[in-house]
Amino acid sequence: MPLLIKGGRVIDPANKIDGIFDVLVDDGKIIEVLPHASRLTPHAEIIDASGNIVVPGLIDIHVHLREPGYEWKETIKTGTAAAVSGGFTSVVCMANTDPVNDEPSITEYILRKAKTEGLCNVFPIGAISKGLKGEVLANIGELKEAGCVAVSDDGRPVMNADLMRRALEYTSNFGLTVISHAEDLTLARGGAMNEGVTATRLGLKGIPNAAEDVMVARDIALAELTGARLHIAHVSTKGAVRIIRNAKARGAKVTAETAPHYFTLTEEAVEGYNTSAKMSPPLRTKEDVDAIKEGLRDGTLDCIATDHAPHDPDSKDVEFPSAANGIVGLETSLPLTLRLVEEGVLTLSQAIERMTVNPAKALGLNKGILSVGADADITIIDLNEEWDVEPAKLKSKSRNTPFAGWKMKGRVMATIVGGKRIVYSILKA
Repeated sequence: MPLLIKGGRVIDPANKIDGIFDVLVDDGKIIEVLPHASRLTPHAEIIDASGNIVVPGLIDIHVHLREPGYEWKETIKTGTAAAVSGGFTSVVCMANTDPVNDEPSITEYILRKAKTEGLCNVFPIGAISKGLKGEVLANIGELKEAGCVAVSDDGRPVMNADLMRRALEYTSNFGLTVISHAEDLTLARGGAMNEGVTATRLGLKGIPNAAEDVMVARDIALAELTGARLHIAHVSTKGAVRIIRNAKARGAKVTAETAPHYFTLTEEAVEGYNTSAKMSPPLRTKEDVDAIKEGLRDGTLDCIATDHAPHDPDSKDVEFPSAANGIVGLETSLPLTLRLVEEGVLTLSQAIERMTVNPAKALGLNKGILSVGADADITIIDLNEEWDVEPAKLKSKSRNTPFAGWKMKGRVMATIVGGKRIVYSILKA
């Protein structure tokens, strides 16, 4: 049945559209985006989106779905449920599963599960190295053929520079992007939070900014040497922003992302040994937060991704140094990003761009756009809806969020994947 989304403010940064339009969908594709849909049919299902914004389906290119191997933390079913609840129609899942996604059979398993149990589009990332050990390259060509859209050892850095060089050279033959977890373990090893006054006061070993900065610089140098496409994950430091900005000015094929916690929280969130605020890379200082915001504003940081990292209580309810790194982020990413609009850091169109078309471009996904003929992946958002973060009500299987009790503004009213409504809240029909 055709679907007509009427009267919403359509924001499609890729097509430079921002205005009141009707969007007509049929057979899973965008048919029209016009002030008044001309091909109305009496059989169309109608959604009245007046007073809301209608945008391309949000895309998260940094998600840990945990399946296979860690199903007690998250599954493809629960992870994609969290995704559509947060407005995401596409997620890209990292390779640090068990077994690691370093073989086509694992990629194929993930895609099969996503097809039968997933609620949104799932794109797997393959490992750079076998077992994420940083010793031997995975068979990247076979991973691409099986359906991987990029390669990364995320969760662990590739410490061997020669191996990283060969990965960049090899992926160029397949049109794949290498995603860098930029961390020098010789500087970071044993650290539990950002190095500084707070760490000293809490008696915790710190991780200096340089642990990130030197690896960002190394991987960009290797990308320039090889001419390959490089994406820097979860940028958290002012130094990394500066290095990426300079590389882009030189014409390097580099893109970068940050996550909402890196432009919302500082290291002070760790006070009281709050393991919900323990992550990798760690939360930094206000100066770093300000640099991240500026990097988003000027386009140095192309994408906002969540680094959604669900963990069970046993992994978090331990002494701080022993706690697992990461937070759940799919359901809080949008309202935290909208805070940047309220602060004047980004325009609304820029915020949507960094969550839709830019992530799609970074990994070569045919998503993030409302052009005629494009997949009908659409998110409808009420910018003014307020809600409280109640961990027990999150769709993710895990509850590890530092935003418990926070009041959020901006809520997903409908998530449409391939023309089908997956989430449908209080919109009038």
